[in-house]
Amino acid sequence: MQARLGSTQPRKTSAQIDAMRKGGKILASILDELKNYVTVGMSEIEAADWVEKEIKKSGAVATYLTDEVNFPSVICISTNDEIVHSVPSSYRFEKGDVVSFDLVITYKGMKVDSAFTMVVGEEPKGAKKHLLNYTQRSLYAGIDAIKGPVHTGDIGSAVEAVLNVGKLGIIRELVGHGIGQTMQMSPEIPNYGHKGTGVLLVSGDTVAIEPMATLGGEAIKTDGDDWTISTRDGSLAAHFEHTVLITDDGVEILTKL
Repeated sequence: MQARLGSTQPRKTSAQIDAMRKGGKILASILDELKNYVTVGMSEIEAADWVEKEIKKSGAVATYLTDEVNFPSVICISTNDEIVHSVPSSYRFEKGDVVSFDLVITYKGMKVDSAFTMVVGEEPKGAKKHLLNYTQRSLYAGIDAIKGPVHTGDIGSAVEAVLNVGKLGIIRELVGHGIGQTMQMSPEIPNYGHKGTGVLLVSGDTVAIEPMATLGGEAIKTDGDDWTISTRDGSLAAHFEHTVLITDDGVEILTKL
């Protein structure tokens, strides 16, 4: 597959882009239903089992279980100070837990990726509400920065600006990425940056934008399972993500109902 002039990604056919659109709707539907399914007292494994059944019912494939990733579960479930890549465990959700769900599926050979964070068993309030609101706002600020071909620094700068206003810790060691034929492609999409710098994304490119933020510092650690990444200071973390398509004059969110 040949990359296009000005792009670091291989060209996608119209059929491949359409597969990502359909896969994105499937993924968005699963995550939307998951929000209502998760309850206090449910274990992370029980939530993951439900997701696995929904993926199979949809005709999609759980990308995390494929040889491309070899993750131990179909979904990453990260609770409280866990940021990303957490393996679902027997831990049972408690009221007030801050939980992030990160899912990648493959539909007709094409990958899509999305994530959201919620508070279990109650409406977010106080510092938790602040964390979730500003992290999600930063995601949409990054998306809104795309008016057609755009530098990755333009996206990162927009994300960073919102997180700075919210006085949240920005996870700088973990980044968004290209996605499509494989789960992680060029280029990287940092959650910080300067306008007009970085890789130029052009029409037809597809990327996952995924700000991660904390109520404390930016330092991270990898837990003993070699997957789970947590905040070093134990502060709460949030993660929101969409897969988007760059168009000639704007952007299309593929993982949205």
